[in-house]
Amino acid sequence: MLVLVGSILTSCSKSDIENDNQYEKSLKAWLSFKETSNNSYSYVVTRYSWRDNRSETAITVTNGKVTQRHFKNTSVAGMENIPEEALEWIESENDLNTHSTSFAAQPQTLDEIYDTAKTHWLLKRKGSQPTFEAKNNGMISTCGFTAEGCMDDCFDGINIKSIEAL
Repeated sequence: MLVLVGSILTSCSKSDIENDNQYEKSLKAWLSFKETSNNSYSYVVTRYSWRDNRSETAITVTNGKVTQRHFKNTSVAGMENIPEEALEWIESENDLNTHSTSFAAQPQTLDEIYDTAKTHWLLKRKGSQPTFEAKNNGMISTCGFTAEGCMDDCFDGINIKSIEAL
């Protein structure tokens, strides 16, 4: 009976996510930062594509709520005919998500990003290669997965260049 109960408890404690130890350590760093920063911070998401599209989206969070999103396309090749206002813009708390571009990062808190990491990007699945890095003072910097054998723009996840307290 003890062996049966022990095996059930052991099987239930197995993690459903890849890089579980790294994730948990990073989550602890995030929760500590969140407390010391009074949940007010900014972070910058970078995006790259095989066509040399590059952008940065700066997200500002004040008291746990997204209050600004600043998008800037940082590539120039092939952008000559795109209106300047589409290459860089700023949204405030009252007009978040009014610019439609798939290349801008979503206005999310780091709590939401850590939740997505645990419930989507790092889930164990066949046919994919997970990635998790914590180069922002122990906090998340790269998290996601790439389908095995995929060649171009296959990364499903996030790249966070920097995280700073306000």
